[in-house]
Amino acid sequence: MQASPKTLQELKEKAPSAGSKKVLVGMDGFVDIIVHPVDQRSGPGDQFRAIPTITDFAKRIASAAGKSANIELAPVVEKLGGNGPIMANAQHAQGLNVRYLGALGLEIIHPVFQEFAAKTGAISIADPGVTHAAEFNDGKIMLGSMASLDKITYGRLCELPGEAKLIEICDQADLIAMVNWTMIPFLTDVFNRLLEKVLPACSSDKKRCFFFDLADPEKRSDADIREVLQIFSKFSAFGEVILGLNLREAEKVDALLGFEPLEATPENLQVMAARIRETLALDTVVVHPVTGAACATSEGSVYAAGPFCEKPQITTGAGDHFNAGFSTARLLGLSPAASLTVAVATSGYYVRTAESPSLDTIAEFIASW
Repeated sequence: MQASPKTLQELKEKAPSAGSKKVLVGMDGFVDIIVHPVDQRSGPGDQFRAIPTITDFAKRIASAAGKSANIELAPVVEKLGGNGPIMANAQHAQGLNVRYLGALGLEIIHPVFQEFAAKTGAISIADPGVTHAAEFNDGKIMLGSMASLDKITYGRLCELPGEAKLIEICDQADLIAMVNWTMIPFLTDVFNRLLEKVLPACSSDKKRCFFFDLADPEKRSDADIREVLQIFSKFSAFGEVILGLNLREAEKVDALLGFEPLEATPENLQVMAARIRETLALDTVVVHPVTGAACATSEGSVYAAGPFCEKPQITTGAGDHFNAGFSTARLLGLSPAASLTVAVATSGYYVRTAESPSLDTIAEFIASW
């Protein structure tokens, strides 16, 4: 890639400061059970052929209309999940000083989060949701149970960790990332309370960054989405604001803002990011389909192609690793183009290996693809 030499140079210069950066990430938490829907089984255990694509899965379900069907979900792994924990885990691997605030278990920390909670000094305020993530060659279907996330309110935050502690940890943070708005019903209210009560009490001399991710808002009403989009710009009074959107989310937001749909070419992705950024008065908007990513800042727009993987080892969490890579790079002071390259590399490495890469590993990966 043409951007690689410049990205590698920027990484070499900026990566050593990662350990001095403090990050607060929240607020969801899921136990992810990765499954492969079975097409045909030839024996016990892993002796089966998986249903390869979402289209094939849809046909299998549609064929049962008026009848019935029994589709086996073969478990692959049970692991920590949720947009927040996966993003925080990735940023910890990148060497940042990460603090987590979210739904990891109320009475006790769920076993899948115990190591993560220890290394991030986590504060848990609710029980986690549970997701069965059915993975296919062309994407994934997430089947979630998330009633416990209804407990995430500002009132609960004032109990655990307490308003004074919340102000303290926000004050210390160089980056505050609040993700998975869609699945946390009262997160819009939490945003408003942060703006009214917490951030004004934080020191004003710190250059702070905010990162937001909607997380597939299709099930939320247009009115709800418009409301939260207008709130994001208010955080600009306290720092730089980044909105991360996958392609589906970007197309939804773009349409809600009154724009005509565009084919997802590299040029049009930059146009989409730029007009969303300008309309919402944000510092940065990132749009990331599977094959690459575009972002728009006050400096203009840029696109980076990604290291597309036809047969990924894992896809659940790929977007969260992208978000981690991009927000870490921007926090370290990398240019928009270099930040995009770091982001697609972080995601690309993760889907190939199912491991969160360090900044050194990311640099090696960029140099080799």
